[in-house]
Amino acid sequence: MKQNTTSSDWIARSLRSVWHPCTQMQHHEEVPLIAVSHGKGPWLYDHEGRRYLDGISSWWVNLFGHANPRINGALKDQLDRLEHAMLAGFTHEPVVELSEKLAALTGHNLGHAFYASDGASAVEIALKMSFHYWRNAGHPAKQEFVCLQGSYHGETIGALAVTDVALFKDAYGPLLRAARTVASPDARNARDGESARDVAQRAIRDVEALFAERADHIAAIIVEPLVQCATGMAMHDPLYLQRLRELCDKHHVHLIADEIAVGCGRTGTFFACEQAAIWPDFMCLSKGISGGYLPLSLVLTTDKVYEAFYSEDVTRGFLHSHSYTGNALACRAALATLAIFEEDDVLARNRATATRLTLELAPLLDHPRATHFRQRGMILAFDAVEPDPARAATFARRFFTGAVENELLLRPIGRTVYLMPPYVLDEEEIVGLAARTRQVFEAVIAA
Repeated sequence: MKQNTTSSDWIARSLRSVWHPCTQMQHHEEVPLIAVSHGKGPWLYDHEGRRYLDGISSWWVNLFGHANPRINGALKDQLDRLEHAMLAGFTHEPVVELSEKLAALTGHNLGHAFYASDGASAVEIALKMSFHYWRNAGHPAKQEFVCLQGSYHGETIGALAVTDVALFKDAYGPLLRAARTVASPDARNARDGESARDVAQRAIRDVEALFAERADHIAAIIVEPLVQCATGMAMHDPLYLQRLRELCDKHHVHLIADEIAVGCGRTGTFFACEQAAIWPDFMCLSKGISGGYLPLSLVLTTDKVYEAFYSEDVTRGFLHSHSYTGNALACRAALATLAIFEEDDVLARNRATATRLTLELAPLLDHPRATHFRQRGMILAFDAVEPDPARAATFARRFFTGAVENELLLRPIGRTVYLMPPYVLDEEEIVGLAARTRQVFEAVIAA
């Protein structure tokens, strides 16, 4: 690459050749792309040296900052050893060590790891594994899946079938196998006098009624524990997960925990499920597991599930594959990420950071144009009040543009402004992130 290429050059070339994800490309006529030159810590830099605080961890993946020296060092070492080898008939040190460490983090309740590359693939694996388990166990009628209202679990065909966000799903409806949808425990649904716990109790009754009627046909229910992220950081009481686990046990339905976004310390514990003191039958991990470095996902599951596939009969095996399953470089990045958790007391640091961010954002608690301020671990969010539907429809784009002008990378979901920053913010960055978020919000609602 030529060192003197400008951001404008890269943007023009990108618009001619790159189809960007989750984007109406025409919008870039008004909202310019940012051509990233390099990153360091929580900052991204363009080719002219302008910087942007990555307040959303580059779509929730970057845990310990860009160009983290410890993860960089592990990858450089691994490059001289093994970059990749097929995992069918072979194995290697990074994938074995990563599987063992993750099993230990679950107290060996989930002792078997199956690997892929991205979150949607992990969801596909969990769905297929549940379906196949019931067939192997002699219950072939259990073929249905259940998801929550407003849920998002990915955009491949199987994952999209258990997604309930119209923007992503409606265009592809004819391709999908319909899932059953139950009420969300989103605490924002509280009626007068209700607490988040009351909303969870009310939502679980919807699951109870469905299971009583259809359990013989239901393979699994899938849920993002504690926070439904893509529907607007909808947070719920851990009681919902406790009661859901009880209902799944009672009615012989698998529980799939999609911890792709909420795992790896994001909600305050390493796994979100820990806050409800339950373990699912399948846990999906991706995003932060590699520190945001390389595509990696996996499904953790139980001895019981694993044993249902263990047979001389090939057709009883889990016949799913992926060329880059258990990629050695990605697994080494994940091991380096776990080492930072172990060595730096990351969860304690995160609690202090979240407390400080909440304090700095406190003026929004009584703001007439902000509502439902909420926080769970290193996820903070509030909803903008925009009475004009036309302005509400453009709020996210206007906020994004204003944030970029103030050295922030923030990307609202509809009218939901959220912070999900890397875990490495210093005092100045914490104060600056909060202050500039408030400043951009004031400017956007006043314009």
